[in-house]
Amino acid sequence: MTGAETVVLREMRWWDIDPVLELERELFPEDAWSRGMFWSELAHARGPGATRRYVVAQEGDRIVGYAGLATAGAAQDGTPPAGQDAAPDGEGSGVGADIQTIAVTRDHWGTGLGTRLLTDLLRAATAFECSEVLLECRVDNVRAQKLYERFGFETIGVRRGYYQPGNVDALVMRLTDPSTPPTAPDRSVNGVQGTENHG
Repeated sequence: MTGAETVVLREMRWWDIDPVLELERELFPEDAWSRGMFWSELAHARGPGATRRYVVAQEGDRIVGYAGLATAGAAQDGTPPAGQDAAPDGEGSGVGADIQTIAVTRDHWGTGLGTRLLTDLLRAATAFECSEVLLECRVDNVRAQKLYERFGFETIGVRRGYYQPGNVDALVMRLTDPSTPPTAPDRSVNGVQGTENHG
């Protein structure tokens, strides 16, 4: 059986980089991340000063999706980054986060896996005490836009020619309260990627 119900989400580790790279190159051949980019992200994903959350979706022995979030610096214990004061009202550090990547194999599109991955990242943003989450999304990726809008993301700008080499514009989208769940489940949107560093 293929579907989100047979898939387990878990923390991405270094041994996942090769299968993730295969999927990355399949889904995003023009602007795929390099091995070094994933290593760099994972280097900031563990320990008391962690500023990243990367997760893989595994079905049996196969990686069928992955996602990543970067924050400006608050550790999961709420400690603000160097040079930044904690919020005086105790409402969190005011740190923002960026959805770096979300990807799902084509045979898992429409199963709700993209929703599960995004939900995991927003839970991490809440744990990092982030007050907002930003992302970039290709203007031609309507599936992704609908997923993000369902979670409450709003378009706040456009980055012209952001995705290279195709010179595709990116919508900049923002969610102001990552702790608020989407209004209703919708299993129709998956296979998404919108990132600050890559598409």
